[in-house]
Amino acid sequence: MARRNQTMLYDVVRDDLSIIRNIYNSFEALEETLGTLKLEEPLFMTYAAKKSFARIMMRTAQKKHNLRN
Repeated sequence: MARRNQTMLYDVVRDDLSIIRNIYNSFEALEETLGTLKLEEPLFMTYAAKKSFARIMMRTAQKKHNLRN
């Protein structure tokens, strides 16, 4: 059985985390901007989208963890 290159696997995980962090930071920036503009409905929708995104990321991570163990 071929062994995975640890550096390559680390790079993939690091890249994935970087993308997730950028998406989350974009949600944060959008929430801050909408809050400053006092746009309540779009602010609520952004909050709901951020929460849904986090839930999906956690569920995906849990599934991958369960598959590995």
